[in-house]
Amino acid sequence: MLKKAPRLKNTIKSKATTSINIRPASEAMIELLTLVFLNGLAEEAKAKAFEEKSATVRAQHLKAVSKKMLKKARG
Repeated sequence: MLKKAPRLKNTIKSKATTSINIRPASEAMIELLTLVFLNGLAEEAKAKAFEEKSATVRAQHLKAVSKKMLKKARG
């Protein structure tokens, strides 16, 4: 598990079509939202693994819940 949040500023700037400036507070909010999303994804994958009576969360459990989580995140 990562001890600190990933730096998303470079990723966002590379994907943007125009030059944008991201303030430090906005960058922090983006990183917090990413961590909340990943935490929810991990919880859902853990629940899916428990449903299948598996002691380990595997890639197949993440794939099974990722589509549902992405739809939920979109709104």
